[in-house]
Amino acid sequence: MSTDFSTRWARAEVHTGLIQHNVAIVKERIGSAQIWAVVKANAYGHGSIPVAQAALAAGATGLCVAVVDEGVVLRRAGITAPILLLSEQPASLAELIVGYELTPTVSTTRGAAVLATAAATADKVVNVHIKVDTGMHRVGVSANEAVSLAQFVKSYESLSIEGLYTHFAVADTPSHPANATQLTAFNEVVDAFTKAGIQPPLIHAANSAAALSNADSRFSMVRLGIAMYGLLPGPGVSEFCAGLIPAMSIKAKVSAVRWVDAGEAVSYGLHRPLEKSSLIATIPIGYADGVPRALFGTGFKVLIHGVPRDIAGTVTMDQIMIDCGNDSSITVGDEVVLIGRQGDEVVTVDQWAAALGTIGYEIACGIGARMYRNYL
Repeated sequence: MSTDFSTRWARAEVHTGLIQHNVAIVKERIGSAQIWAVVKANAYGHGSIPVAQAALAAGATGLCVAVVDEGVVLRRAGITAPILLLSEQPASLAELIVGYELTPTVSTTRGAAVLATAAATADKVVNVHIKVDTGMHRVGVSANEAVSLAQFVKSYESLSIEGLYTHFAVADTPSHPANATQLTAFNEVVDAFTKAGIQPPLIHAANSAAALSNADSRFSMVRLGIAMYGLLPGPGVSEFCAGLIPAMSIKAKVSAVRWVDAGEAVSYGLHRPLEKSSLIATIPIGYADGVPRALFGTGFKVLIHGVPRDIAGTVTMDQIMIDCGNDSSITVGDEVVLIGRQGDEVVTVDQWAAALGTIGYEIACGIGARMYRNYL
């Protein structure tokens, strides 16, 4: 695709080759376990369809999404790989799940019953995964009720138990004792299933952090999310993330320049008077695009001509203003990098997150829908 800015002078660039690289890195490290790529939330802001295609091409076996609509988008794009819904969905969507051949999560008897009815009506057998709550306390059947739920599911000829899984609450801190507690609880459920004669082919517990740092959590499948995008699951697992490369850059072009006198301030609130006369560059990207308003005041910088530059005033909905000091060489059309590399300097999603006291997941997922995504 074209790499120019004819559509708009602000865009995300997503390198699908780096998505493939990251999947390959993890695949090499986890041995025989399958990778199912997590592409929920528009693939963490990267674009679900191109990312899904890249992940599958790199060896992922299946995909994971959060809601039915996300699975439908992938199916309508021609993707035929298994797509797991990561929590039990509303009963009203059972026919849609069956019709689009999505793989539902089951955690209640009611959820199982409505899926069984929809599958029987369509004359299909639907694979399901049973999710167990081992300590996250968000969704899932309790550990002591998991076998009973599985036996209920098995009572329906239209349902087949393909998977059994759980989710860690603190996998990004490998030394946290809750990880061992949850893993022990899950292993007990797996053993109980085996004793009951129920042996799902796919057993999974590991997200990116656990897959990279905890070999005992890999079982037969891992759910690869944040690491696939080249982003850190958390500082506690940074040592396990060597070789991963961020796949997204955020770039724009200078849309206006003006000299502003010392003592004057720019943008809403006029919060920061300039200490000296400065060239102010306006950039056509704002909080509606995913540049958090709170970035102003954090010391966060963008890159122009390979030089880090301060945000001069409050981030607005559609624009930000950059203090370029006495650099008169900057002009309309010059490239601005908000995330990515320019010359010897680099700005990362994790730097944004650190400046804002949040996590990289939130930054990536927050890149707005109106931001054009250019796939390289």
